[in-house]
Amino acid sequence: MTARLQDKIAFITGGGSGIGAATAERFAEEGARVVICGRRQAPLDEVVGRIRAAGGQAEAVVADVSDEAAFTAALADCARRHGRLDILVNNAMAYTWGPIEAMSSADWQANFGTSVDGTFWGTRSAMQLMKTHGGSIINLSSICGTLGTPWMAGYSAAKAAVINFSRAAAAEGAAQGIRVNVVIPAVVETPATAGMLADPASKASTEKLIPMGRVGKPRELANAILFLASDEASYITGATLPVDGGRAAVLVTAL
Repeated sequence: MTARLQDKIAFITGGGSGIGAATAERFAEEGARVVICGRRQAPLDEVVGRIRAAGGQAEAVVADVSDEAAFTAALADCARRHGRLDILVNNAMAYTWGPIEAMSSADWQANFGTSVDGTFWGTRSAMQLMKTHGGSIINLSSICGTLGTPWMAGYSAAKAAVINFSRAAAAEGAAQGIRVNVVIPAVVETPATAGMLADPASKASTEKLIPMGRVGKPRELANAILFLASDEASYITGATLPVDGGRAAVLVTAL
């Protein structure tokens, strides 16, 4: 522990598992007071329990990021109780799967409620809460938002929107000391990918496309998010950081 986030107030969405949970644990290790948000109490309580057992400070808030009133109220309450908000990580995600020609409008829109609307509501609230003292906002996109991904058109479009929205937010927030950056994962070992990675053939095919030869671990994403949240990244805003083992750096060929 190096206390890189000592006494910072950090709010993390999708904090009950995967990248969100790993980020909460890393932030707490570095001295942050962490508030994690999610739709189900039990997973949140498990993460909070691990953090507290390790000597960190954490609490859980049940709120659906796709519900504007619930999400913004949770952020406002966090700032009221702790006196401020220093860091927001918009990590919560949702997606639908299927071909465009068979996709309903409801399935299409379902990709935007959490990833785009939730990121907008969270960023807007954080900018209002941070305008007097500055802060750091890290939004999670996906490699699907930078490369065309068949069967995931809605999710790809939503995650692409997160990237350019974050650039605009960075430009607006810079004068007030509010930094907005994006982390772009590829395939990471999380509950969302557990089914695919459980199949040895599918996992091997996935890893073959990654120059480093393996999928990512949640803590590896958390370390990148931690850097962008910390004062070490004080002159970085509007950036997009791929954390993908080199996956997006190479052209996929038949070889």
